[in-house]
Amino acid sequence: MTAHWTEETTGSAIPHAAVIGGGPAGLMAAEVMAKAGLTVDIYDAMPSVGRKFLLAGRGGLNLTHSEPLERFVTRYGERAAVVSSWLERFSPDDMKAWAAGLGIETFVGSSGRVFPIQMKASPLLRAWLRQLDGLGVTLHTRHRWIGFDDAGKPLVRNAAGDTVAVDAGATVLALGGASWPKLGSDGSWTGILAEHGIAVRPLRPANCGFTVAWDEGFIAKHEGEPLKNLALSFGGTTMRGELMLTRSGIEGGGVYALSAALRDAIERDGEAVLTLDLRPQLSGEQVRDRLRRPRGSESFSNWLRKSVNLTGPLPGLVRGVAGSSTEPSRIAPLIKALPLRLTGCRPIERAISTAGGVDLDELTPDLMLKRLPGVFVAGEMLDWEAPTGGYLLQGAFASGLIAGLGAADLSRSFTLPRQDLAQNSSTS
Repeated sequence: MTAHWTEETTGSAIPHAAVIGGGPAGLMAAEVMAKAGLTVDIYDAMPSVGRKFLLAGRGGLNLTHSEPLERFVTRYGERAAVVSSWLERFSPDDMKAWAAGLGIETFVGSSGRVFPIQMKASPLLRAWLRQLDGLGVTLHTRHRWIGFDDAGKPLVRNAAGDTVAVDAGATVLALGGASWPKLGSDGSWTGILAEHGIAVRPLRPANCGFTVAWDEGFIAKHEGEPLKNLALSFGGTTMRGELMLTRSGIEGGGVYALSAALRDAIERDGEAVLTLDLRPQLSGEQVRDRLRRPRGSESFSNWLRKSVNLTGPLPGLVRGVAGSSTEPSRIAPLIKALPLRLTGCRPIERAISTAGGVDLDELTPDLMLKRLPGVFVAGEMLDWEAPTGGYLLQGAFASGLIAGLGAADLSRSFTLPRQDLAQNSSTS
C-alpha cells in the first residue's frame, strides 16, 4: 500500500491517516497520530462516536486498576505476554496521567479499581473530543467502512449512500467486536478481512452471562434479585463478587471474571458447574456450629436466616440442591460450596465484550497487518480478552496507542518535524 498525503499552502507534505471506528482504541490512535503531525480523519458508522464507551460509564466508568503491574498483566490469560508489551508503552499509571491531562481527576476505589471523580464517561469523552478537535482531527459520522478499493484505499459509505475512497497512507481499523451491535460494533468486518486472506478467529461472548435451568417457581419469585458477598469458584480460581438472577440464568461482575474459563468449558463439555460460597466470611466449622441451633417450628428459610444470615434467594438456592433434607451435616457443605450448573452462554449481542478476532500472528509488533501494509488493527478486533475491572479498557486504550504509533512511524520518512513519539506514550 502506497503512502498518500495532502499539500498545505506552504507546499509541505502532511501525511494523512484514517481511523475506522470511534471507540476508545480508535480515538487513542487518532490522538497519537495527530500529535505526531499527521492529518487524521475518523470515520464511524454511528451518528456519534464512543457510544459503547458511554454505556460502559453508566454504572461508573472503570478506567483501569491499581494492582501491581506484574499481577495486572496476568488478567489477560494466554495473551498476557503480548498485552504486556502494549502496557510497556501505555501503563495504568499512564492512563491516569492521560485522564489528568484532559482535566479528569481519578480515584482508587475500595476494590482497587480506578474511576473518574465524576464516575461517568461523558465528561471524559467531551474533553477528549475537544482535544482531538484542537489537534485538527476531523470526525465523519454515519460513514460505514465497507472494505478497500483496488489501490488499497479504505472505502466508506456515507449517509447518502455514496461510496467514497479515503486517500490515506495509514489506516487504523478499530471497529470493536460483536457485542452490543446497536451501538456500532456488529462484527461485520470479519468477512471483509477474511476475503483478504487474514485469519480471524471466531468471535465469542466474553464477560457474559450464563443460562441456568431454574425451577420455575423459584425464578418467578426471585427474578432480578442480587446475590451479594459471594465467593465464586471454577477451575481452581476463586473470585469475590455479586450475581444477578435473571429469567434465563445469571449475570454480574462476579461471574464475568470467570466467564472465559466457564465459556470454554461449556463449549467443550456442554455445561460447567460454578461453585458458590454463600458465606465466605465464615469457615466451614463456623457454619456447622451455627446450624446446630435448635430449629423448632421455624421454616427452613427462617432457620437459615437466623443461623447464618441467609436471606432473599439464598435459602431457595440451598433448598433446590438439598431437596427435602434439612440435616445440618447436609446443609453446611452446601452453604460453603453450592453447585450451580450452567448450561450455556448468553448471546454475544448481550455480552460486555468479545473474544476472538484478528489472529495476532497476522500482525507485526506495532499491530500492522502483514498482508495489508499500512493497515493497523486495534481494540476488540484483535484476538485477546480481559475481565471487567479496568483491564478491558486499559487493553483497548493501549492497543490503540500502539497502532497509532505504528502508523506514525510508517510515515516517518515523509512527515514534517514533529513531537518525539516517546512523549505520546504517556499522552500528555
